[in-house]
Amino acid sequence: MTNKIKGPLYLGMAAGIWGGMYVASKYALNTIPPFTLLFIRYFLASLILLGWCRWKRIALTPRQDGWLLFQIGFFGYFLSIASQFLGTRLSSAHMGAVITSLSPVFQSLFAILLLSERITLKQVLAIGISLIGVFIITGVTRTNSQAFNPGNLYFLAAAGLWGYYSVLSKKAAERHQVIQITAWGILWATLFALPAAFTEIGSWDIRAAFCSLPVLGSVLYIAIFATTIAYFCWNKGLALTNPHQAGLFFFFQPVVGSVLGWLILGEALTAIFFLGGLLILAGVYFAMRST
Repeated sequence: MTNKIKGPLYLGMAAGIWGGMYVASKYALNTIPPFTLLFIRYFLASLILLGWCRWKRIALTPRQDGWLLFQIGFFGYFLSIASQFLGTRLSSAHMGAVITSLSPVFQSLFAILLLSERITLKQVLAIGISLIGVFIITGVTRTNSQAFNPGNLYFLAAAGLWGYYSVLSKKAAERHQVIQITAWGILWATLFALPAAFTEIGSWDIRAAFCSLPVLGSVLYIAIFATTIAYFCWNKGLALTNPHQAGLFFFFQPVVGSVLGWLILGEALTAIFFLGGLLILAGVYFAMRST
């Protein structure tokens, strides 16, 4: 199997798993505070990744690019996700879905600035087509004209930071194994999430949370699949794919999340959803054909 096929497969798997996290988070966040869940997510993933590196006899301590790997953990895994949480508290999940969909746009901008990657007119059009599809699915045209919410700035920061992290990950993949990049990033994120989790002690019932099978299953899904496996797949896909093309797979998240919401939570799917989904698929196909 060639890298041209492997890259999209890894990216598609990561986006699909993250789409499922919308459903899992719905159960977990009803019981566990957001930053505590973030810490648990990264702590469990760290244990798995450390065991993985030990089993594969992969040296964990980097001999170079320490600052680069630190930035991946801080800006990508911690600060980007923390910004999403803060934005959701101040604004709404709906606006978060709309604004954070700008991540691939930022990814392309940082690829141009940091990696000197060239972007073609076809790639610009592909990003635009997919972005319109996301806006249709999330209903940006149905938002009302309320006063500006400062929480939306956090969503914008989250989108920019995710784009920045994705480009740094591709750069790091030139000299490090993907498992090393993923492990170091998540280890740093675990350390940064710990102080925030301490502030939520006493605000939730530990026994009630982990005695509930849906909540426990959701936490395990988020830690094992949406963190360990998905981040590895995303980083692997980034290493094998042009940054302008790779970012488009981020758009699959709302599609998968909506389908799973329909299957598991009984949420309705409208004709608008299918129109937006087709535009996203068309944009990704157009981008992949441009090479």
